[in-house]
Amino acid sequence: MDSTPDAISPSKSNSSIDDGFESNNSKIINQKDDIQQSECEIESPNNNKSALMAVALSCGMVAFGGFIFGWDTGTISGFVAQTDFLRRFGQKNADGTHYLSKVRTGLVVSIFNIGCAIGGLVLAKLGDTHGRKLALAIVVSIYIVGIVIQIASINKWYQYFIGRIISGLGVGGISVLSPMLISEVSPKQLRGTLVSSYQLMITLGIFLGYCTNFGTKNYDNSVQWRVPLGLSFAWALLMIGGLSFVPESPRYLIEKGRMDEARDSLAQANKCAPDHPFVQHELDTISASVEETRAAGDATWMELFKPFMFKRTSMGVMIQSLQQLTGDNYFFYYGTIVFKAVGLEDSFETSIVFGVVNFFSTCCSLYTVDRFGRRNCLLWGAVGMICCYVVYASVGVTRLWADGQDNPSKGAGNCMICFACFYIFCFATTWAPIAYVIISETFPLRIKSKAMSLATASNWIWGFLISFFTPFITQAINFSYGYVFMGCMVFAYFYVFFFVSETKGLTLEEVEVMYSEGVLPWKSSAWVPPSRRAADYDVDALMHDDVPFYKRVFARN
Repeated sequence: MDSTPDAISPSKSNSSIDDGFESNNSKIINQKDDIQQSECEIESPNNNKSALMAVALSCGMVAFGGFIFGWDTGTISGFVAQTDFLRRFGQKNADGTHYLSKVRTGLVVSIFNIGCAIGGLVLAKLGDTHGRKLALAIVVSIYIVGIVIQIASINKWYQYFIGRIISGLGVGGISVLSPMLISEVSPKQLRGTLVSSYQLMITLGIFLGYCTNFGTKNYDNSVQWRVPLGLSFAWALLMIGGLSFVPESPRYLIEKGRMDEARDSLAQANKCAPDHPFVQHELDTISASVEETRAAGDATWMELFKPFMFKRTSMGVMIQSLQQLTGDNYFFYYGTIVFKAVGLEDSFETSIVFGVVNFFSTCCSLYTVDRFGRRNCLLWGAVGMICCYVVYASVGVTRLWADGQDNPSKGAGNCMICFACFYIFCFATTWAPIAYVIISETFPLRIKSKAMSLATASNWIWGFLISFFTPFITQAINFSYGYVFMGCMVFAYFYVFFFVSETKGLTLEEVEVMYSEGVLPWKSSAWVPPSRRAADYDVDALMHDDVPFYKRVFARN
């Protein structure tokens, strides 16, 4: 599949969006005609590597919020197996050994996701009232409070439980505000890559969290878990300090009427003088969009569910939900069982193997997301994961324990390990980062924080459900669980094909115009912004399709 649009030389467009135009009963706010019909698109004067690297480093500090989340994920997975943690917060067997019940383990690990869901819904609004940068500093501070409560826990598991909820509130806010700020300050040609760096930081945090657990496991006191928790302070303070080098969102500044600061922010992000024509062009474009949204009045939660916006709201929620339903948490939870089949008994070593594969695969996504486009990556990622699940689950069900669970097949185990790693590669290069890219590009400014927080909340809720119930489900059906996720990926393929539009190479304002024109998702890769259209460009052809649906799915799109 090729999502790259045909090259069209810039010229003045002879078509404009009719002021009364509505597509699919949509009332999406249209851009002003003078922006849509600009005679030519002014390119950034600094597209050299050094300028783009400076922008990437700034966005990297924002993406470091993903590292904080990943660090928590990587360390908690080891805490529940640490002897001192079990002794303090677990229960005692008749023989005097300590353990965590499945229910208590599920609550301690997964309640973090509930805190994240609440934090994403409640705290994301700070980005609209106090600015993206200050809001990020606030939610990181909330995360620190949660860490303090956890470190101070002596032997009451519910105190640690409360600390997990509070730190989850902070991470939930980070998960909305970090991708939002990155998408609003990054150049359009790098936006997908830079938003994907948030997921890269998550995987780096998970990997280093695993390594830290491996390094502290041989202690016999609270060093096992308090040292990794203590390091969370360093990461949180590093992010707060790094935010001082990041420009504030120009869209937020323009919305608040701080035009001079917005101009400086655009100049800083694009590494050019504040009076450069490109900066003025971007300022005018964003200002027109902000004025349109301001004229529509303050956004409410109910607006997300009105007919003209519900399609996008449901798409964001569905993409974030399907990211969890790919089953990545299942692999990281159940992978130790598979590795034991080939003699690798140390679960900490198992975690590091998966962490390495996950991190280096996510590095590849920084190239694929803007090279192949959002749709192609999601579609092919789903196909790859389906293939991996077919082999993984089938071998696990029919071959791994063919001679009983006490005598697992080493050959079957090796095969499953191989396809588990293939699965992680397919997930990490596609669905892992692009789910965040999609929601950061899809929504108009006035409802962006609400829509993104709702979408990420669905991700956290599914994360809670999968993390909590996976131990019980795998105990009941073992590797047949893989078929459940395979079915989810089959559904995901068709959902992406029919409902997810291609936004590669478009500014956020151009994405809004594309949605307002009612372009069919499977034709969206051929859509061209008004400022780059030739005289014979036919936008109406992208709004209708008489080809039977079963032929569309297998055609090039």
